Amino acid sequence: MRTLTGAVAVITGAGSGIGRALALRLARERCDLAIADIDPAGLAETAVKARASRINVSTHTVDVADRTAMTEFRDAVLRAHGRANLLINNAGVALLGNVTELTLDEIAWLMGVNFWGVVHGIKLFLPLLQQQADAHIVNLSSVFGIIAPPGNAPYAASKFAVRGLSEALGHELALAHSRVKVTTVHPGGIRTPIAARARVGATVGEARRSDAVARFDKMARTSPEAAAERILRGILAGEKRVLIGGDARFLDALQRLLPTRYGAVLQRLWGRDMRESKR
Repeated sequence: MRTLTGAVAVITGAGSGIGRALALRLARERCDLAIADIDPAGLAETAVKARASRINVSTHTVDVADRTAMTEFRDAVLRAHGRANLLINNAGVALLGNVTELTLDEIAWLMGVNFWGVVHGIKLFLPLLQQQADAHIVNLSSVFGIIAPPGNAPYAASKFAVRGLSEALGHELALAHSRVKVTTVHPGGIRTPIAARARVGATVGEARRSDAVARFDKMARTSPEAAAERILRGILAGEKRVLIGGDARFLDALQRLLPTRYGAVLQRLWGRDMRESKR
């Protein structure tokens, strides 16, 4: 996109973390906002901060996994703003446990938010974006959409799926000479509440949450604000892929160098953390 001033940005998962940071950063660009989250209190706090920039902000309490709720969200955005120029599919959740420990329902819940939430956003808002002279879709994958460490199989599966969907969609839109561009974002460790809010598999136990949160806090070195700034640059430059953080760049390079053997390197680097996740 050439400019964000005067555009309308639709952001899911805007109640905290990267979603909130993106909303506030776009507000400073004088971009109107339609922000959504399943947490109304967090969403309201984001809206108060964003309105300090004297822009039009609409708030929407939405479960992105719910097709009907997302359809109503799309309709509400049209009523409030009349259009959409930028769609940021950011909402995401985490689930602790190995594949053998997790139930089908637990895995389906995660895929509903992390993957189907993105599908719903694209299918419902793309027709609106295609009506604009300049439009963009940003889909939040993860560094775990590039590597797949043990203990994170459903999460990695969802983020690999977002990556595949985004890249294929970008190719399709380019072949159709569409004005809508697509950026896939792969954050490394970002200081957000995702680990603390992660759902724990019923057979896993809460002790694993404490260990996981401690590991995450140690590895999450990038602020949400820095992530938002990098994503903004990617949008304006029309980048197809954005890696956020030195850890994401390192792991991307490691996977390219050792596509079937990077797990052994990670085990040496992360040691006990990797061994514990295999139990």
